[in-house]
Amino acid sequence: MPEVPPLTPAPEQERGPVVTPSRVLAALCLLAPFVALLWVNSYSRLTPRFIGIPFFYWYQMAWVPLAALLTYTAYTLVRREERARKEGGSR
Repeated sequence: MPEVPPLTPAPEQERGPVVTPSRVLAALCLLAPFVALLWVNSYSRLTPRFIGIPFFYWYQMAWVPLAALLTYTAYTLVRREERARKEGGSR
């Protein structure tokens, strides 16, 4: 049988997972809407009303653009870090 050379990990895989402050912040940005909306007891009430809409409904609707903004923020943070890592690694 022919001898098979050992597999070596790619240079990026040798470093292992990297936890950086920007990745932690991105994870918190993605986690915030889940926690806020899955914790129903925190907003399961009728008051305060906003233009006649009970709190239960307008609170959830307020999270739609907020979640989009937080997702974009997380995306921007991760992309900025990847770009900086690629520029730093090529030198």
